[in-house]
Amino acid sequence: MSVILDIVTKVKSGETSARQQVLAALERATAAAEYNALLNLTADRALARAAEIDSAVQNGQQVGVLAGVPFVVKDNYLAFGAPSTAASKILENFDTPLQATVVEKLEAAGAICIGKSNLDAFAHGGSTENSAFGVTTNAYDQTKVAGGSSGGSAVVTALDIVPFALGSDTGGSIRQPASFNGVFGIKPTYGMSSRYGVVAMASSTDVMGCFAKSAEDIALVTSVMAGQDSKDMTTLPDYFVPTTEVKPGLKIGIIKETMNDDVDADVRKATQDYVARLRALGHTVDEVSMPTAPLALAMYYIIVPAEVCSNLARYDGVRYGRRAEGVQTLAELYGKSRDEGFVTENKRRIMIGSYVLSSGFFDAYYLQAQKARTLLIQEFNALFESYDFLLTPTAPTPAFGIGDNVSDPVKMYLADVMTVPASLAGIPAMNVPAGANKGGLPIGVQLIGPMKSDAALIALAGQVERANG
Repeated sequence: MSVILDIVTKVKSGETSARQQVLAALERATAAAEYNALLNLTADRALARAAEIDSAVQNGQQVGVLAGVPFVVKDNYLAFGAPSTAASKILENFDTPLQATVVEKLEAAGAICIGKSNLDAFAHGGSTENSAFGVTTNAYDQTKVAGGSSGGSAVVTALDIVPFALGSDTGGSIRQPASFNGVFGIKPTYGMSSRYGVVAMASSTDVMGCFAKSAEDIALVTSVMAGQDSKDMTTLPDYFVPTTEVKPGLKIGIIKETMNDDVDADVRKATQDYVARLRALGHTVDEVSMPTAPLALAMYYIIVPAEVCSNLARYDGVRYGRRAEGVQTLAELYGKSRDEGFVTENKRRIMIGSYVLSSGFFDAYYLQAQKARTLLIQEFNALFESYDFLLTPTAPTPAFGIGDNVSDPVKMYLADVMTVPASLAGIPAMNVPAGANKGGLPIGVQLIGPMKSDAALIALAGQVERANG
């Protein structure tokens, strides 16, 4: 069932109002403050926008397909109503002069932003523990992490504070927290939605997507976000057409390298149970091999820090953001401003990126990683010649404990081992809830499709969701 369509229908009919929906969402957000999922509320602007929508409804004017629906943006999206911080000290008081293209599209369709969600600073992390403003706790167990980097958006969706929330996905930052909090989350095809107005992490893998409680709502929000943008030359012409139709007898490949003994037993069981549901719907599921899949994480943590290093160079205390005081030279201004403004993980990725791009190591590391990335893409393409979709667990474990991996960056990076291959290939991938472990923590399965198969991917997720009740 679509929560979003239910709200829109009631707003348009006058059964409820946009103001009532916003006030209720703000009340839920305040009541759930202990989760630290939201960095700022945008109450004044949200209520003003609600008044405009209610006035249009009362006057019989046309309102958009998301009229009166409250939502939350991950705070690396530039959006009005509160500072856009990227959960960092360096942008703590940054008032944006513009809004991200996808936020503008959603507002034009009648959606109302009520707040900005917590994340790992500059989206660097997989647990939201790297936020400069404190960790977000899991929606099901507050001793566990929310996942990351879009942990705040996943939690506000799971707690029903809003029907949908925006995230960004560079290597799994939507899919992994969606898995940890039991909600749907999509990383679209690279270039399907505009990146303009979103703080850049890694420009060759950054993708804008969303969280929701149903595949139907994912499809609706994605249809509004999708499309070409003259301000982002990487965007593709709009091809996304929502559908509920699923081709009978699909061929789906489960990647065997993602089902080894390093994967939690409960996760393997939940994945196998999901495979059984697919087969019950008449689809064929075969085991397939991707020899380069286990190497994807190594590729990712060479390529992405290189791009991070470049994208973070603009934060130097000169034009905007935090500026260190008591400095005497320009070099001191750069160094002290960046030292004060970046968290440890930001600095780590800058250092790794600088290292792999240096003249002595560019050929040995960065160039080799890009060649390996090409092989990974070729393997995906070869599999999609025989299979409609691929399937893996979304994460090797359910949500882990807060503090468990903080002192071990490599262990933290391993949480992305299932999600980075699709990111490096630029293809759509989606987390779908697939059950829970013995302790009640959610487990997700990842569906992966070929380039531009986003609508069909969501439709398959919806078919399984409906069949499962």
